[in-house]
Amino acid sequence: MSRLKAFGKRYFSNKYGTVGLFIFLVMIVFAVFAPQIAPYRSGEMTKDVLVQPCLAHFFGTDHLGRDIFSRVVYGTRTSLLVGFVAAGLSALIGIFIGAVSGYYGGIVDEIVSKVIDSFLMIPVFFLILIIVAIFGRNLFYIMLVIGLTTWPSNARIMRAQTLSIKERAFVKIARANGESTVRIMFSHIIPNGMYPVVANSALQIGGAILTEAALSFLGLGDPNVVSWGKMISEGKSYMTFAWWIIVFPGIFTVLAVIAFSFIGDGLQQALYPSLGEVTNE
Repeated sequence: MSRLKAFGKRYFSNKYGTVGLFIFLVMIVFAVFAPQIAPYRSGEMTKDVLVQPCLAHFFGTDHLGRDIFSRVVYGTRTSLLVGFVAAGLSALIGIFIGAVSGYYGGIVDEIVSKVIDSFLMIPVFFLILIIVAIFGRNLFYIMLVIGLTTWPSNARIMRAQTLSIKERAFVKIARANGESTVRIMFSHIIPNGMYPVVANSALQIGGAILTEAALSFLGLGDPNVVSWGKMISEGKSYMTFAWWIIVFPGIFTVLAVIAFSFIGDGLQQALYPSLGEVTNE
């Protein structure tokens, strides 16, 4: 309990992390209580077409009479789902591959390092465009592709942590006591080396949200879900005389990316002391 209290104190001492967490909590409330907060259903059409922001429609309406505020609120669900699933998948893959690479070393490390370098040289967004265009505009595929193409940075971080941790006394003692490689990895290496990956994953959540918005803007998003990028894409033809259609979903997209960037900054400050010498090596 005292460690959690100390973590919270370090985190909230970072003003950017506090602001990011506040924005994130607001988005969580929007996502969880969307039916109660939104005055209309996401696809509900009204007689008020292209109405400016007013008391009846806080963010105005689009060309089909749909309430922008309601669609933005429901779009929060899509963005958070994509962000957490994609970043979570990226973290899991990166942690496992990085730990294996750093612990075994030798030819295994060389092969994994070359794979990581190859992925880092590939323009990821264009690779995602190609894969989504081939396999279809499904939200599951979008999350899967983003997660499978963003793991190398996490793997590189975890590999560096593992190279340092495996030389520390408690790992050598565990090895001398006959503990299996799997036990050492999951009991000593990963728990002590994953903290920088956690902080990096917060940044990746924002990146995944932005990637999904970009795909939806280009017409490659899932047509069956409400998305901020999709709303911007639908409103671009009306931006000269109905600015509110693209401005509000655009603002929320930017806020989401900034929020997770700030949260990553806060997590790095809060987790850094627990890393000790490992992070600095």
